[in-house]
Amino acid sequence: MTITTVSPVHPRSRILQLPGRSPSLVIGLLLLIAIIACAVLAPWLFPGDPREMVSAPNQWPGSAPGFPLGTDMMGRDVMAQLFYGARASLAIGLIATALSLVAGVIIGVIAGYFASTWLDDVLMRFTEVFLTMPRLLFAIAIILVLGPSLISLSLALGATSWPQIARLVRAEAMKIREQDFIRAASTIGLGDFRIIFRHILPNSITPVMVAASVLIAQIILSEASLSFLGLGDPSLVSWGGMVGSGREVLRTAWYMAALPGLAIFVTVMSFMLIGNGLNDIFNPRLSRN
Repeated sequence: MTITTVSPVHPRSRILQLPGRSPSLVIGLLLLIAIIACAVLAPWLFPGDPREMVSAPNQWPGSAPGFPLGTDMMGRDVMAQLFYGARASLAIGLIATALSLVAGVIIGVIAGYFASTWLDDVLMRFTEVFLTMPRLLFAIAIILVLGPSLISLSLALGATSWPQIARLVRAEAMKIREQDFIRAASTIGLGDFRIIFRHILPNSITPVMVAASVLIAQIILSEASLSFLGLGDPSLVSWGGMVGSGREVLRTAWYMAALPGLAIFVTVMSFMLIGNGLNDIFNPRLSRN
C-alpha cells in the first residue's frame, strides 16, 4: 500500500499560473499600472501648471522638440495634459466607485437579509426610484446645484451608480441567508446586525469585486462625458475636457481629440479586462460557457 501526499501550492506558483488562468486580468493590470504610473509621475515629469502656454500653438506630434505629442490650440503641452488627466479620471472614478459601493452594499445586504418584509420593500422602491432616473441628466442636475468640482462630480456619479450594486448584493444575500451556517448562527442567538455584517456581508462581496471594476470603467466614461459638456472641474485637466476642446479643430488637428480619446479607451479597457479576469477566476464554469 502506497501513500501519496499532496504538497501545498506555494503562493508564488499561484502567481506564476495567473497568466494561464486569466490572461485578460494580467493585461488589464499591466495597463492599469502604466496609467497609475503616469498619474503619479505627472508632477515630477511635468512640473508647473499643465494649462500654461509653453510653446507655439497647433504643433503636431513629433514636430517640436521637447513636446513629443505636440501642443494644442493654445500652445499647451498635450503630453503633460494627458498625464495630469489620468490623475483626475482615476481620482473621480475611485471616489465615486467607493461611494457607490458603500451605499449599494449596505442597502443591498440589509434588503437581502430582510427579503419579503416591509424593510425590503421600502429599500427596493427607493432603489427603483434611482434606477428610473436618467443617470446622466441626474448627475448634471447635481453638478449644477453644487457647482462643478472634483467632489461634486464624484458625488453626482456615485449617487447615480449605486443601485446596480444594491440589486446585485441583495440577490447574493438572499441566497446566502438560506445556508445552514446562517440558520445555525440565528439559532444560537446571534443578533441580526452581527449575522449581516459578520457572516452575510463577507460572503456576498465576491461578485461585488467583479462589478466594481466594470462600474469604475462606466464612471470614467460618464466623467469624460460630463467634462466634454463643460461640466468638469475647471481647475483640473481632464481627458473629456481635452476632447471637448479638440472638437473645435477636429478637421485640421484631429490629434487633440484623438489622443485623450485613446487614453479614455485604454483606461476603460483596462478595468473591463480586470473585471473579465476576476470573473474567470471566481466563476470559471460560467466564463467557459
